[in-house]
Amino acid sequence: MAKPDSQVRHSFLLPFRVPGLFILVTGALGAFGQAPPEPLHLVVPRISPPPRLEDYLTTDSPPGLAITGFLQRNPKDREPATQQTTAYLAYDDANLYVAFVCQVSDPSQLRVRMARRESIFSDDQVGVNLDTFLDRQRSYVFLVNPLGIQLDGITAESGGDDYSFDTQWDSAGKLTESGYVVWMAIPFKSLRFPNRGDGAQQWGIALTRLIPANNEQDFVPGITNRLNGFHSQFAVLDGLTGVSPGRNIQLIPYGTFTGARILDEDAGAYVRQHEERAGLDGKLVLRDALTLDFTANPDFSQVESDAPQVTVNQRYEVFFPEKRPFFLENSDVFTFFFSRRIRDPQFGARPTGKLGHWAIGGLLIDDRAPGKEADSTSAAFGERALNAVGRLRYDFRNQSRAGLFVSARNFASSSNQLFGLDTRIRLNRQWFFNGQLAASRRTTLEGERFRGSTVYADLARSGRSFTYDLTYLGRSSDFQTELAFIPRVDMRQATQYLTYRWRPEHGPVLSYGPNSYVQATWNYDGELQDWTWRIPFNLELKGRTYIFGRHQLGSERVSGIELRQYHDQLTFSSQYIRWMGVDVGWTRGTRPNYFPASGLQPFLGTFTDLYLTLTFRPTSALLVDGTYLYSRLAARADSPGSGTIFSNPILRTRINYQFSPEWSLRTILDYSQLTPNAALIDRDRSRHAGLDVLLTWLPHPGTALYVGYTDGYDNKRLDPLAGVQPTQSQLSSTGRQIFVKSSWLFRF
Repeated sequence: MAKPDSQVRHSFLLPFRVPGLFILVTGALGAFGQAPPEPLHLVVPRISPPPRLEDYLTTDSPPGLAITGFLQRNPKDREPATQQTTAYLAYDDANLYVAFVCQVSDPSQLRVRMARRESIFSDDQVGVNLDTFLDRQRSYVFLVNPLGIQLDGITAESGGDDYSFDTQWDSAGKLTESGYVVWMAIPFKSLRFPNRGDGAQQWGIALTRLIPANNEQDFVPGITNRLNGFHSQFAVLDGLTGVSPGRNIQLIPYGTFTGARILDEDAGAYVRQHEERAGLDGKLVLRDALTLDFTANPDFSQVESDAPQVTVNQRYEVFFPEKRPFFLENSDVFTFFFSRRIRDPQFGARPTGKLGHWAIGGLLIDDRAPGKEADSTSAAFGERALNAVGRLRYDFRNQSRAGLFVSARNFASSSNQLFGLDTRIRLNRQWFFNGQLAASRRTTLEGERFRGSTVYADLARSGRSFTYDLTYLGRSSDFQTELAFIPRVDMRQATQYLTYRWRPEHGPVLSYGPNSYVQATWNYDGELQDWTWRIPFNLELKGRTYIFGRHQLGSERVSGIELRQYHDQLTFSSQYIRWMGVDVGWTRGTRPNYFPASGLQPFLGTFTDLYLTLTFRPTSALLVDGTYLYSRLAARADSPGSGTIFSNPILRTRINYQFSPEWSLRTILDYSQLTPNAALIDRDRSRHAGLDVLLTWLPHPGTALYVGYTDGYDNKRLDPLAGVQPTQSQLSSTGRQIFVKSSWLFRF
């Protein structure tokens, strides 16, 4: 039943009783904090003609500003790099040029392969970070392996690395007798930066080289983990004059064709489906730094499948990341927004960008999915949801910021609104404070009304040896937002996390030390719901080899029953062998059965979780990896039954052959099985086997051709009289599909 306004007013207005004080304190502290040391200045020359890869292979005096003196960030702290690297910077009217000449003392330690775009995480790499607004908040990152394969993304102080960002740029690479050479051309049209009257630019810049055989990451200028703030340590790039993205309009029309044969359970028959679909994604860059993304009948299908996860007996919703291009530009600007909540739009527009110290973001998009899923007898059937999001943020020069966020979703007579404030304050060179306040209001189709609030506070310290993080999160029971990822409400949660690392000067061990994680959660009535105490130990060795162990104690209240738990975990991962990677983990302990069979209360069982991933690279172009996940929950002596409660094995094999940087063929084979004990858990038996084949031509983001085939089998059969029936083990075809998707980027 809906609560009277008198009962909900306090929880709704709590975050807004002190908005003036919130903004005043944020502004004062944002202007406070220690000023960073005077940065290194690099003056980039304008050159003509444009440099090429060959200029850095054969020329004694390659074009551009030569930069040496790379320093380690890891494993040593600002000590000279173990391998010699020289970078070169230059520009012309259209592009910024970055080249690297890299020496390798032992070529057998070089990690490099012909790979799909953005699949170079285990390779040697070089790259550049560009903070084009010099706000010390975020930067573009462009990385290239020794064969010229690209990886791009956005690095933000508060959000980490986001490699879902894609843009168009050129790169090339070549192996040499002494190492390798890489060349990059980054168009100004692919960047966003201020529109200055004199045309002169000042950007933050960091040049990097990654050497996986040594777990080594080198930078110019030297960057250390002792300081809390990555971008505050960047050099300043001077000398750019008369540059602009200019006229920048991008149009990406697409077309898809799908033909499928599926087992329709409602019709009790196999049916054939054909769909032809066309649409348009567009981008308009205004005043160099503002972008308007728009879409008409977008294709929100995901060509790449999500990574496998165990979703059985999970108390809360499992998170899957966003991969759809329309939502990716300046995605770090948004908060309290999870774009996968929007499933079937027809039209959308999304302005984002930056004006001076102000970052802005907006979104207006419909969603046909709720109307398609509504009961045909309801007034909402056939209607669509309308979604709106707004964001305004002020960025201070010392990496502090303050902002507000609003969102609304309306569907038929239902509605949902959210209003929030947030801040990030740099207290000194090692400490940061993050805070959020938000309130929600929701009206259901039945007319019920709910109002709730949430508050978040985080105090974090970075350091090379000692790190610390203390957080508080509170969400009232009626806090509801349909456009965010909120798996749990009615909670007040405190978390403390710290690490300490010793770093030997010599030997195969690079670092080792303990972690400590303590968490406790209460509901809004003050009742303790769960607590966790983890005692982990971490060991890092050369060759990207890691060993991790953990003992955990805890308690959880499920349906009013307190269930005390423990578990032990051991994991090992290594890329020590160039052509093979291994990632294996084992966990055993006690865990609740969250979905007991009818008539039973939640109870503890003994669980075993295993995972194993093996990656093989027998040739430069061939990648084979296999993943095995296994989860089992068994009854204990005090359980209301005996034997296995459920077992859930998942097996997936992926084979990818890269014919060239543009052409690839990928095959995925997957199998999963859920075997429940119907007397103990309320879950249905299931088995699934699938085949997924994808031929890809991807010369650059926006222009692509995909030809795919999928085939799925499940433990179901078609009975001529009874319709679709489950089987114990027999698998039958439940869906076959062939699809073709093509898109083309037009850039003006």
